[in-house]
Amino acid sequence: MGRLMRQENAGCRSMQRVRIDPAILDFGITLARPLSRSVRLNGFATCLRLEEVYWEVLSDISRINKCSINTLLSYIDLEVHLRHGGVKNFSGFIRVVCVMHLLKMGRGLQEVKQQQVFAG
Repeated sequence: MGRLMRQENAGCRSMQRVRIDPAILDFGITLARPLSRSVRLNGFATCLRLEEVYWEVLSDISRINKCSINTLLSYIDLEVHLRHGGVKNFSGFIRVVCVMHLLKMGRGLQEVKQQQVFAG
């Protein structure tokens, strides 16, 4: 299963079959809708605009850490300032934090499955 896609690189054209699990593309499109929320980062009020899916990941991270999303974002803001002097695009940085969280969670699940195979 897959679709043939035209690919061009360095003047060379080729057809390549792209395979992607249709379930990955079968999600509520509202998850891609940007939402602006007022947040307080270390005492400063600001507005953060992220797609809904990132707000859901932040909610998951804050639940794991038993804190509010505002507390989580303040912690991230403080840490990035202390470690790197801040970032120019905080929204983009938060997206990366969310993706890294999901990747870490995925790796954790793979490690658990591997341990079960070897232990079981």
